[in-house]
Amino acid sequence: MVPDTDCNPVGGLDMNRVCATVPRKHQGEPCEEVGSVRGRQRKDRDVEEGKPEMRKRRRVCESNEHDLAETDVSRISRKRILSPDGRKVREKKKRVVEKKTPDASGDDPRVEFEAKYLEQDPLGAGGCGTVFAGFRKADNVPVAIKHIPHKNILCKPVGLNGKMLPTEVAIMLKLTAKKNDSVGTSAPVALLDWYDLGHELIVVMERPFPAVDLSTYIKLKKGSLRESKAKTIMKQLVDAAIGLERNRVFHRDIKPENILIETGQSVLRVRLIDFGLSCLVKLGSFYTVFYGTEKYAPPEYCSSSVYRAGPSTVWQLGTVLYEMLHTKVFKTKRFLSKKLEISSKLRKNLKDFLQVCLEEDPKLRPTLKELQLHPWLK
Repeated sequence: MVPDTDCNPVGGLDMNRVCATVPRKHQGEPCEEVGSVRGRQRKDRDVEEGKPEMRKRRRVCESNEHDLAETDVSRISRKRILSPDGRKVREKKKRVVEKKTPDASGDDPRVEFEAKYLEQDPLGAGGCGTVFAGFRKADNVPVAIKHIPHKNILCKPVGLNGKMLPTEVAIMLKLTAKKNDSVGTSAPVALLDWYDLGHELIVVMERPFPAVDLSTYIKLKKGSLRESKAKTIMKQLVDAAIGLERNRVFHRDIKPENILIETGQSVLRVRLIDFGLSCLVKLGSFYTVFYGTEKYAPPEYCSSSVYRAGPSTVWQLGTVLYEMLHTKVFKTKRFLSKKLEISSKLRKNLKDFLQVCLEEDPKLRPTLKELQLHPWLK
């Protein structure tokens, strides 16, 4: 087995979110760099020998990522792409990583975006981009609009139906297509549109309303939740995590800030957001570079710099439950050093559920399926 190195490091990001850098040997070196060096060497030799200069031939990087399973995504708009200076870019016959596929009409994706959506105030900013509130003009449907500078896109593009797409877009397309065209029917928020402007990616998603993130919801409840509320939320989170696992998606950053709580109904509804650090899981893969929020990193990464999708997700669910029940912010290192402890006042089944999620040894943690069958969730 080899480590999964699906993401490349990008400088200047929030180190609370991306708390490690990729060793040089794991970085994907673009093919153009190698080709250009060799080309310069040939050119220098030809000049010395008096030979005419040869035309440069562009090398194209072929992705070694496996295509996602064929998915019916015809209902999701396929967006046109322009170069950073706004000029049309000729479509390549080969499948390339560069996003240069405007159609013959030459439509400007920004004009198309602004014609369809009204962008309003910012909702928040993270290590990868900024999210704004907005509405779809045709029917006033509330949306969330995420602007991601290309320099902040960490993960390598992946294949979907023969096209190379940004990982976040590909994953959300895959998850959205599983919902039978019903926005709001599953935990992950639905992708509505996406636009590649060359210098930035715009991702338009559904915006549950009324809703607050779990961190805010906990604060509104004076720092902790009753067991019944915590159980309602955790049950839905475990189900959502199993759904992601079924689709080979590893969220990597499950935390209160990335969980929305819909408050408009008598029963709380959980939604998962921010797939910016997510990746597709390969069979038997493990990871040697941590992408996520440092204070929630699993112990195995802290001790050996190696972690896997399933046990890490269970650990992060445990950290979320800890913060729902205690008036303290969870930090892995403080928990491992016994500076944070599980309250002795918790009922037996609840305490056992939390303890097994937060087992230091990943081999002792239950699988998500086993967690779903735990007596506390019954």
